[in-house]
Amino acid sequence: MLTALSIRDVVLIEALDLEFGEGLGVLTGETGAGKSILLDALGLALGARGETGLVRQGAAQAVVTATFDTPPAGGAVAQVFAENGLELEPGEPLIVRRIVKSDGGSRAFLNDQPASAGLLRELAPHLVEIHGQHDDRGLLNPRGHRALLDAFGRLDAAPVAAAHKAWRDAEAALAQAQGEQDAAERDREWLEHAVAELRALAPEPGEEEILAGRRAAMQRGEKIAGELQSIAGLLEGSDGGLTRLRQAARILDRIGQDHALLGEALAALDGAIAQAAEAQEKVDAAAEALAFDPGALEADETRLFELRGVARKHRVQPDDLAALHDELSARLDRIEGGGAGIAALALAAEETHRAYREAARALSEARSEAASRLDLAVEGELRPLKLDAARFRTQVEPLDESQWSPSGMDRVEFLVSTNPGAPFAPLIKIASGGELSRFILAMKVALAEEGGARTLIFDEIDRGVGGAVASAIGERLARLAGGAQVLVVTHSPQVAARGARHLLIAKSHDGVVTRTGVTPLDSDQRREEIARMLSGAEITDEARAQAERLIEPA
Repeated sequence: MLTALSIRDVVLIEALDLEFGEGLGVLTGETGAGKSILLDALGLALGARGETGLVRQGAAQAVVTATFDTPPAGGAVAQVFAENGLELEPGEPLIVRRIVKSDGGSRAFLNDQPASAGLLRELAPHLVEIHGQHDDRGLLNPRGHRALLDAFGRLDAAPVAAAHKAWRDAEAALAQAQGEQDAAERDREWLEHAVAELRALAPEPGEEEILAGRRAAMQRGEKIAGELQSIAGLLEGSDGGLTRLRQAARILDRIGQDHALLGEALAALDGAIAQAAEAQEKVDAAAEALAFDPGALEADETRLFELRGVARKHRVQPDDLAALHDELSARLDRIEGGGAGIAALALAAEETHRAYREAARALSEARSEAASRLDLAVEGELRPLKLDAARFRTQVEPLDESQWSPSGMDRVEFLVSTNPGAPFAPLIKIASGGELSRFILAMKVALAEEGGARTLIFDEIDRGVGGAVASAIGERLARLAGGAQVLVVTHSPQVAARGARHLLIAKSHDGVVTRTGVTPLDSDQRREEIARMLSGAEITDEARAQAERLIEPA
C-alpha cells in the first residue's frame, strides 16, 4: 500500500508531501489544475521514462519519493529484491526514490540502494495498478489476460510448467544424442581405421620414455665401443700394461732383499697392480652394460618412431595414445549401440510430451470453466453501469503446438460486444471512452479478490458519465476499496462523495511563478468542493444541500 508521496521540483510542483491511508481516496480539482502531474510523478517513481521536461523550470533536478508499507516476506517484491541482490529489511517500509536531473541524468534507489529504472518497472506491477481510459496495459493488454483468468479461477499452472520443462529437457537430450549419433556416423570410417591402427600399435602408458632411455643407452654404447676396446687392449694381453706391471713385480720380488727401497717399490707396485686390475674389471663391466644389439636398437627406434608418428597424427602425446584408443573405441561402440539409446530417449520425449498435453488439457478445461464464471461476474456488473446491451466474453482458444509454453496451450483474451448482434472484439478497439472506463471498472470489480497490487489508481475513469452511472461507479470503487487501497482522480461529485479521504488539487500564481498544490480536505471543505463540482464556479446553497445528501449515504 502507498503510504506517502514526496515530490520536489516536478513541473509546477515545488514541494509537496502527501500521506495516504486505506480505503478510497479521491483527488479532485479544476481542469488544468495539475492532477496529471501527480500521476506523472508517481509514474516516475515506478520506472517511467525520466523526461527532462518533468524538472521544474529553474531547478537542477526533480525528486520523487514513494513510500509503501512493509512488503510481505517471501512475496513478489521480496523475490525481486533477492533476485537482484538487494536487501529488504524485515519490518521496514519500501522506499522508492527517483531523481531526474535537468541535464538528462537519472538515478533510482530502493531503500537507499542504487537500482535501475528497469528494476523499478519490474517492481511496479506488484506495487500499483493504474487504470485509465487510455491504459494500453493491465486489463486491456491481452498478454496479461491468461494470468488474470488463472488468478480468478485460482488455477495452479505449476504442474503444467513442470511438465513442460520435463518435455523440453527430454527433447533436448534426444536432439543432442541424435546430433552426436549423426556426427559419429559421419566419422565411422575414420573411427574404424583409427581404432584398428591403435589396436595394432597397442601403445602402453610410459612406453615412450622406456624406449627412448633404452635407445639412448645403446647409442652411447655404440659410440664408445672402440674406445673401450682400446682400453682393454692397453690393459690386457701379453703386451698390456697390467701384464708388464706384473712382470716388473716378479723381478722386484727376486731382488727386493738387496735394498730396502726395492721392497718399498714392490709394495707400491703391488698396489698399482691391484688398482689396475680393479680398473680393468670396471671397464669390462661398463662394456658389458653398454653392449648393444644392432637389431634391438633398430627395433626400438622403429617402435619409438611409430609411437611418435601416430601421436602427431592424432595431436596427442605418445603417453596419451592408450587413453585415445579407449576413447575412440567407446565412440565406435556408441555408434553400434546408439540406436538403442536414441530409442530410449525418443520414448522418454514421447512420454513427457503426452504428460504435458494431459496436464495442459486439464488446465484448459479448468480455464474454460473459470472463463464462464468470469463472464457472468463481469456481465453482472455491466447493467448497473448502464451497459445493458453489452456482452463480455473470455475467449480461450488453443495455440499451435509451436507456441505451447510453461503456461499451457491456450491463448486467453477478453472480448466485448457493445451492441446486440455486434461481433465480439478486443475492448480497446470497439468501446468508446466512457464505455471503456466502465468496462475496466466492471472487470476490475469482478477480479478484485484475486490478488494483484494492493494500490489501485483510476484516472478519470468516470469521464463522460453522470447521474446514476456515476453513482454506480462510486459504489463499485468504494467496494474495491474494502479490500485494497484505491485512489481515483475524478470530476464526478457522485464518485467524490464516496471517498474516505479527499485531496484537492489546485493551481496558484503569485504574479511570478505558477505552482500546483494539494490540500487534504476536512468534512466542511469536502462538502464545499463537492458542491463546487455540482454547481460550477458559483456555489449555491442548493448545491451544498445536494452535496450533503451525496455524502450522507456514502
